[in-house]
Amino acid sequence: MEKLCGGACGRLGQTEHKEEQMAEKAAKQKTKTIALYISSIGRGGAERVIVNLAKYFHGRGYRVLLVTTRKEKEEYPIPDGVIRQISEPSPEKVSGGRIGNFTARLRRLRDIWKREHPDMILSFIGKNNMMAILTALGLKIPVVVSVRGEPAEEYYNRWMRIMAKALFCLADGVVLQTGRCYFFFPKAVRKKAVTLKNPVHADFFRERFEGEREKTVVAVGRIDENKNHELLIRAFGGLAEEFSGYRLIIYGDGEKRIELQRLSEKMGLKERIILPGNADNVAELIYKARVFVLSSNTEGMPNTLIEAMLMGLTVISTDCPCGGPAELIAHRVNGLLTPVGDAKAMENALRAVLGDLRRADEMGREAAKLKESYEAGAVYKSWENYLEKVMH
Repeated sequence: MEKLCGGACGRLGQTEHKEEQMAEKAAKQKTKTIALYISSIGRGGAERVIVNLAKYFHGRGYRVLLVTTRKEKEEYPIPDGVIRQISEPSPEKVSGGRIGNFTARLRRLRDIWKREHPDMILSFIGKNNMMAILTALGLKIPVVVSVRGEPAEEYYNRWMRIMAKALFCLADGVVLQTGRCYFFFPKAVRKKAVTLKNPVHADFFRERFEGEREKTVVAVGRIDENKNHELLIRAFGGLAEEFSGYRLIIYGDGEKRIELQRLSEKMGLKERIILPGNADNVAELIYKARVFVLSSNTEGMPNTLIEAMLMGLTVISTDCPCGGPAELIAHRVNGLLTPVGDAKAMENALRAVLGDLRRADEMGREAAKLKESYEAGAVYKSWENYLEKVMH
């Protein structure tokens, strides 16, 4: 009797264990995996967007796989539970030469997709988009590619443009930044393309500061050739004597930072033009600034400009070819637009704002109305709805 009971109890225990395993397997199968793919999550606008999306989807119960080509020294933090994979192959796996390196990278990335088998892949920027499409071929994993800037800049030579236009036809979805971007691609790509707003961190959703503003002109972004902070420094230098109480502060880091510090010193403005490097609390640092400036040569839909406008800063931006700033700014209504590369026009725009603070505040209040269309819940939900539609 005891034997019989022991055997029955053992079989019952095994059955229960199997049922638990099956339930676990079923639960795992129900949890969708979204793979996000980008070169790195170092400090930049596209990188910030993809990290924001990772946080959102993880919070919504998705299994989130964040794949980057490399790991930077300084990166945006990601939440616990988001799976991180590096796709750069180890040196011993690379056979040498451009073709060998390219093949090793393709193989490594494809191995990640085969091992993790996500329900979809969302890739950001340039070559990453082409790599995502190529490495997922035949795996039955939907791929959505996202161009984060001016397409002609992301695909900067004839070969890349031909490849992008051809490969994007194989993608399951295409996310573009502005209406102008559509004209770069053939009809087959335009038919599957959408524009989705950039998710913005909650720190920037705050009431506009209505007290006495600091006498600062601010800019935020990577300090490189494209962001063209030299133009802003020269524009500020043209009116520095006229508005002697003002300082220019440029937050960010990059290869041009030391050069621009030397330029400021040469102009005799070392104490008034400050380049403090990267900052984590950008919203707090620029909240009470008098003017925010974007001086880029090209942009997609610039996050820093959106963030400044949400907080009600008076904004000035170059009218970049992709059309992002022009979609955000109604000239002289909620900000000012100046031609790309025109330091004198930027100087005149700054003079107009600093010389008429009442009008500057009016434009800042109009800029703050952007909150109505960038409400965080709606923006994130539009991404989720679109990606779910592609998965199905």
